[in-house]
Amino acid sequence: MNLAGRIPREFYRLFASKYMDYYQQFLTGIYEESARSYSLLGLTEMECRSIMNERIAAQTLDWSEEQFDEEGELLTRANMASICLKHLEEWGWLRRDYDETLDSYVVSFPEYSQMFVELFVRLHSEENTRERESVLALYSYLYTYSADKEKNNEILKSAFQTSRSLLQMLANMQEGMRGYFDELSRQRSFLGIQEVLVKEINNSDSRKYAILTTTDSFYRYKEAVKELIDQNLEENESRRREFLEKKRKLEEEAAEQLRRAGRQETETEVRSQAAQRWEFSYRIKSRRIERAVGLCEEATNLLCRIEREFNAIERRYNRLIEQKTVFASRAAARIRYILMEGTMEEDRTAVLAKVLNQSGKREEILEKLSLGMKLTERYRAVTGRSLYRRKDTEKSEFQPQAVMRGEEQEDLDGFILKPLYTRQEIEVFRRKNERNGVFIVTEDTVQSMEDLEKLFFVWQDAVEIADSAGEITIGQEFENQEGYRFSELKIKE
Repeated sequence: MNLAGRIPREFYRLFASKYMDYYQQFLTGIYEESARSYSLLGLTEMECRSIMNERIAAQTLDWSEEQFDEEGELLTRANMASICLKHLEEWGWLRRDYDETLDSYVVSFPEYSQMFVELFVRLHSEENTRERESVLALYSYLYTYSADKEKNNEILKSAFQTSRSLLQMLANMQEGMRGYFDELSRQRSFLGIQEVLVKEINNSDSRKYAILTTTDSFYRYKEAVKELIDQNLEENESRRREFLEKKRKLEEEAAEQLRRAGRQETETEVRSQAAQRWEFSYRIKSRRIERAVGLCEEATNLLCRIEREFNAIERRYNRLIEQKTVFASRAAARIRYILMEGTMEEDRTAVLAKVLNQSGKREEILEKLSLGMKLTERYRAVTGRSLYRRKDTEKSEFQPQAVMRGEEQEDLDGFILKPLYTRQEIEVFRRKNERNGVFIVTEDTVQSMEDLEKLFFVWQDAVEIADSAGEITIGQEFENQEGYRFSELKIKE
């Protein structure tokens, strides 16, 4: 069964969720942390919840209103990680297994889920990997195959896939350039053209093109790649001839052995066993030579396909450079047209100035315009001969005035945290609830609103300076007799 058949039906519910962005952030965080984890057995559910809580703290989710998920469960800052982790396991994005060594459930990614999560990582990451879309990668594969003593054809297969990816990338760049041509032709203002140019400069294809022309230096490595292809083809052909020569000599030796056996009328038992051993050795050598010849033919086929792909890459690259030049010339021509002619038709201010210059009722039009605009002063024509004049008003002396205290607005009281505590008071509250250097929140920690606010400041400081996922642990939710609700919290130094 292929991977598409293993995907459960509930798998795609993630894309219909209103919290899709958060689910993607959770999956990428767990996926990246699983590679950096010191534990070789995998991440436990508690560690996953800690990672998700860090992502929740970094996101700007409005908790002022009640939040319900697709299943109708109420989401809070304390239980969102647990509920989302449960949904990811039920939908098939994560696999949950019990590990006896850790005595807890371990989370892993199914194979089909890994492909989607890797896509999420690339979508949310600004750094584009160019390992599969680089001339340097193709050069490295060919050079590695040339220096390899065993001549592994898997290296050539990777080189062929790299060449196809690079060709596809250049084709995508051409299609994107055609799209920018269309956008540029539709613009009727200078700002619109500027926006199209900025978008074309900052898109991912332009960055890859810049890498291809500078870091990868296509023209510098182009001849080196061609030389490596020709060199590998020649060496591969010479190896194939050597193997064919060995096969010919082995067949001649076998024919000579058969002639010797035909001349002997009687054979002893010892000679019969020697002949069987020689025949067995002959078959093994013959199969090895045939396999080596087959690998040489396969390598020749792969090198020829790589050469065809690279020739197509060169043509695409030259065509893309021509398109870049044409695009720049079209943008410059469009800008000149708008500045010279297009602006007169599109800019209303320029059209008004043109009407005033050509009309005989200029004073009447300006008078009506001033009445409609409700100007506080009569209009004056400013020309190139107009001179700058100082204002006749004298500067008044500086007279300081007392700051008037404004009335407090009661509507803003709910948004301002009124109690202010010194750092010493917060440290005293923290040391009071520490056990062996670990800050622990229990049901008896919060007895008043001041304790609850101090607990908030302690948690805020810990989140800002946290270096790893294991420093902050959030557990179950408490509610004491006074009605204060807070979560179980452990903070390690």
